Amino acid sequence: MITSDILILSAAGMLVSAYLMVGQKALFTAIRLFGVQSLLLGVVAITIAVSESRRELFVMAGITIVLKAILIPWFLMRIIDRIGIRREIEGFLSVPASLLVCIGLTIVGYRVSTGFPEGARGVGHHLIGAALSMLLIGLFLMVTRKKAITQIVALLTFENAVFLVAVGVTTGMPLVVELGLAFDVIIAVLVLGILVYRIADRFESMDVSRLSKLKG
Repeated sequence: MITSDILILSAAGMLVSAYLMVGQKALFTAIRLFGVQSLLLGVVAITIAVSESRRELFVMAGITIVLKAILIPWFLMRIIDRIGIRREIEGFLSVPASLLVCIGLTIVGYRVSTGFPEGARGVGHHLIGAALSMLLIGLFLMVTRKKAITQIVALLTFENAVFLVAVGVTTGMPLVVELGLAFDVIIAVLVLGILVYRIADRFESMDVSRLSKLKG
């Protein structure tokens, strides 16, 4: 019972952090919210590892907490600090409209989760529903936000949602595959971080819509 409560509360906290990202314009705060979300993902992995005696999840929980909750937020905040641009510009939709869309996406996510065998009832329903909702919200953020840093955070939120499903409602992936995915995340963040720095250096802004100026 306690295990179920921890899993449900952690998944709910991850979903709430995604909502807060949607309503947040301060880039530092959005990155910290991603760090909290990743920490809660680590809590989910540790809880399942203890309850089901899955030792490999302890390794992935440690990697998730160190990499996503500490190192990646530190790296992204350092980029922002060097560039000197601290706030997201107005997106394609206002914050109230974006939150309403996200409520609709959450309803869709939980509705779709009932179609999974593990998602029909119980903890699996909440984990799959929260994960699908985060996945849709991450895609929504990538489409509607103009700052490259916010789009990176949205992509990482998408990845957290996929990992939540893999850890919470399946037997999980082999450890070597999970380590490979973690390495891919590191490389992707480094490459995207360099790209953001170059965009800001060239256009004095992180607004990716300005890349249209490169068209010949």
